[in-house]
Amino acid sequence: MFFNFLIKGFEHVFPLGYDHILFMIALFLYNSRIKTAILQCSIFTIAHSLTLGLTAIQLIIPNTQLIEIGIAISIFIAGLENILGGFTFSIRLLIIFLFGLLHGIGFAGALADIGMQKQDIITVLAGFNIGVELAQASLIVILYFILSKPFLDAPWYNSYIKKPLSLIIASCGLFWAITRSLG
Repeated sequence: MFFNFLIKGFEHVFPLGYDHILFMIALFLYNSRIKTAILQCSIFTIAHSLTLGLTAIQLIIPNTQLIEIGIAISIFIAGLENILGGFTFSIRLLIIFLFGLLHGIGFAGALADIGMQKQDIITVLAGFNIGVELAQASLIVILYFILSKPFLDAPWYNSYIKKPLSLIIASCGLFWAITRSLG
C-alpha cells in the first residue's frame, strides 16, 4: 500500500500536476542556486505536509473551488515576484510557507479523490507525501542541470530565461485563477 501511494504522490506532480510544476519552477527561478532552491522547497514541504495531514484527518474541511483559485493565485504571484521583485528573502520564505499550506490542502483533495481508508492513514500519508517530495526533488535536479548549471552566470540569464519563463508562469496562474473563478 505504501508503495502504491508513493507512486500516486509522484504522479500527482509528474505528469498530472502542471500547476504544481509551474509553482516549483517559479520558486527555482527566483534564485537558481541549489542551496536556495533546497531551502525554499523545504519550507514549502513542511507547510504542505502539515495541511495535507490536517485535511486528510478532516480537521480542515476545505472549499475545493476556493483552494484551487488560491493555488492559481499563488502561481501568479510567484511568477510576478520573479519579474518585479520587491519581497525581501525572509518575507518570500514566509509567503512560500503560506502558499505551501494552501497547496497541501490541494494535495489532500487529490488524495481524497484517490480514496484512502481511515485505518491506513499514516501509511497513505507517508507514501503520498514522499512521492510528492521525490517528484519535487527530481524537478529541482532537472532544472538545476538544464538551466542553472550551464546558464546561471551568463549575463543574459535574467533577461532571456528567468523573466520570460516567469512571465509565462504568471500568465498561466492568472488564466487559471480567472477560469477557476468562473466555474
